[in-house]
Amino acid sequence: MNTTKHLVVLGAGTAGTMVVNKLRRRLPADQWTITVVNKDEVHDYQPGYLFIPFGLNTPEQVRKQTRPFIHDGIELLIGDVERVDTAANEVRLTDGRVLPYDQLVIATGTTPRPDQTEGTLGIQWHREVGEFYTYEGAVALRDRLDTFEGGRLVVHITELPIKCPVAPLEFAFLADDWLRRRGLREKTELVFVTPLDGAFTKPVASRTLGGLLAEKGIIVEPDFMVERIDQERQVLVSYDEREVAYDQLVTVPLNMGADFVAASGLGDELNYVPVDKHTFLATGHDNVFALGDANNIPTSKAGSVAHFSVEVFVDNFLEHIAGRPMPHSFDGHANCFVESGHGKALLLDFNYDTEPLTGSFPIPKVGPMTLLGESRANHLGKLAFRHIYWNALLPGRPLGLPAEMSMSGKNPA
Repeated sequence: MNTTKHLVVLGAGTAGTMVVNKLRRRLPADQWTITVVNKDEVHDYQPGYLFIPFGLNTPEQVRKQTRPFIHDGIELLIGDVERVDTAANEVRLTDGRVLPYDQLVIATGTTPRPDQTEGTLGIQWHREVGEFYTYEGAVALRDRLDTFEGGRLVVHITELPIKCPVAPLEFAFLADDWLRRRGLREKTELVFVTPLDGAFTKPVASRTLGGLLAEKGIIVEPDFMVERIDQERQVLVSYDEREVAYDQLVTVPLNMGADFVAASGLGDELNYVPVDKHTFLATGHDNVFALGDANNIPTSKAGSVAHFSVEVFVDNFLEHIAGRPMPHSFDGHANCFVESGHGKALLLDFNYDTEPLTGSFPIPKVGPMTLLGESRANHLGKLAFRHIYWNALLPGRPLGLPAEMSMSGKNPA
């Protein structure tokens, strides 16, 4: 009698790739098959999108083939998921293939949806209306900025949550630096438009980042809930009828989870899977988990969260399939580099309960990185992470950073 069990992972992005690579080492091959489904053969280092418009990353540095990062003993299928049948424990692909599973991990991330905001996908899309949350958008925006000679440059967030919530701020800071180096800052009005009442979701960080915006002369338009983009008049229009004019708009569209999540009855209104925020077990299910950007946990949708959460998940998963309680609890740990221009960056480190604080990271009182303060070391750390991502994080090698947030080296608020 064949007693082999099947783990199916949907999505071979950051979380999905880490999970299959780590679990292949831990699950006996004669007892468990592992299959990962991805929509294409491409794996992008998504934090690198931010740098492409300014010529600080080449497209080749952020895009590689998926297969070389999937370990031996793991089946990689290329295809689109139609829906998950949780009653039958099956994943149905759009090409008719059916994958039975004993345990399922949804790691299909989140995607910009410009189609959800009226007027976005007009004739100016990827021209006067740009974005950098996709590979194609970042390359198109690089080409647009090459011809920019001044005017009103507007950086805009449609709604939260979004991938890497500090990235729009980083774009504004890097744009200020880029414009100064090109002698265009005096000819450019730089505007940051946000649905928040300040620069960021966390009050302590928001004050620091808001101070940087003011210091750099970047105008902030807060509490702006966009209703539509009027491309003919080149204005953003809010639900309360405020308008923000632009010559070049850089928008962050609404982000949503995968459509199959909704079709499967597994998602909220934005197609994110509701889960236990400490264990990632999908609400109402005992054999479905959601990791990375695909779930609804109340912390940043960022690569660091995928990394720390996978570390917690793997040990929990092994206990779970053995019929034992999951012993570890994810605390919402996230750390985010914030490029501030001029070869410097800030670093935020926080979790569900603790706001970003000042101090040093990762070694208390030594650093070399500075928390909630600009430094060259932080900038170099962000640049170095691309190499770490490809060569250590995705293969599932230990990075030496604890998944749980530490208060060592942090200064009380």
